[in-house]
Amino acid sequence: MPMIQLIYASQPLGFDVSDLRAILVTSRQRNERDDVTGALICRADIYLQLLEGPQEAVEATFQRISRDRRHVGVKVLSRREVTERLFPKWAMRDDPVQSWMWTQDEVNAGAVDRATPDEAVAIFERLARELA
Repeated sequence: MPMIQLIYASQPLGFDVSDLRAILVTSRQRNERDDVTGALICRADIYLQLLEGPQEAVEATFQRISRDRRHVGVKVLSRREVTERLFPKWAMRDDPVQSWMWTQDEVNAGAVDRATPDEAVAIFERLARELA
C-alpha cells in the first residue's frame, strides 16, 4: 500500500488552548492506532498540518478533519506519495514555538492561497530538522 504525505491549512473556529490540548490527545491516540504520523502548527489564525502514512488511513483522517466544525476553509496545500516519513516518531507533533512561517498579516493577505506545494513541504522539513 502506498504511503502518502498530505499537508492542509485551515482557520480555527474559536481557537482555544484547552480545545487544542483535547485535539492533540485524541489525534495522537487515533493516529497511533492508524499508523499515521505528522505535525501540527497552530496559532489563533491558522492550523497547518502534515499527515503521513498509509494512503487509506491518511485520507480517512483528513476527511474526518474536513468535517470537523472547528476547522473553516480547509485547503489541501500538498498531497504526494513518499517513501519515508518526516515525523516517524510523532503520532502528532505540535509546534508550540510557532516560529515557522507567515505572519498574521501575511495570512490575512492570502499567503495560504498562494503557497505552493514545495513551500508547504519546506515548512515541515525545516521543523523536522529542528527536532532532529
